[in-house]
Amino acid sequence: MNAVKPIAVQNWLKSLPIAPKTRSQIRALVHLLFERAMLWELVEVERNPIELVSVKGGSAPVRNPQTLEPEKFSELAEALGEPYRTMAIVAMCTGVRVSEILALRWEHFDFEKGFLLVQKGVVNGRVGNVKTRASKDQVPPDPAFAEILLRHKGDATEGLVFMSPVTGRCYYAGIIQRQILKPKGESVGIVGLGWHTFRHTYRSLLDETGAPIGVQQKLVRHANVSTTMNVYGNSTLRAKKQANSKVVQMVMPQAEKESAA
Repeated sequence: MNAVKPIAVQNWLKSLPIAPKTRSQIRALVHLLFERAMLWELVEVERNPIELVSVKGGSAPVRNPQTLEPEKFSELAEALGEPYRTMAIVAMCTGVRVSEILALRWEHFDFEKGFLLVQKGVVNGRVGNVKTRASKDQVPPDPAFAEILLRHKGDATEGLVFMSPVTGRCYYAGIIQRQILKPKGESVGIVGLGWHTFRHTYRSLLDETGAPIGVQQKLVRHANVSTTMNVYGNSTLRAKKQANSKVVQMVMPQAEKESAA
């Protein structure tokens, strides 16, 4: 333990060509390793030297999540080309995470019964199970929203909903955010647009609809929004459809509303 010099560890972390957040995570891991080594009596029990190590910029500043007004989203949707426009509409009308959107398959939809089952997520091109048990749940597509998806679907019966024409596999969320979302967002006056903006907006608009907190929890598929939310239990699919439809009618691009009429 005495051979580990905090300043040497700090300088080593500083020299790594990685993001401050990643350096902070490495520091936390090394700190935990020393704690476990003392617990298992592999080293003498004394002050953990990593407690003296700091990582500049390791903690991200706290800021309010960005949300969009429905009218501003309509402007954005008009600026986006396909398939990114449909991706954004899916994100805004369901609150589904981008990792889950890019892993969606047509087999996950049941348009007759009116739901899709979120089952998979993709991170850096690798498809896996969703992050929590609560994330694997039915999402109720509003009829007007389902019509957009059916147009995008065409004659497809299976496979990825959003398949890259270059690789034949899933898109990369980070690339779309940097090359498409942010520039198009800035073109309509939205600075710093990210995928999670749509999820935050969906949650915010659910509040505006007056949806019961338990219904909101199930729609955003959080395992625990808070202890208070958990006492409401499971929401019925009917309740989720009603709350979701109110949000869809608020955010649906104006062009889609006019064509539906």
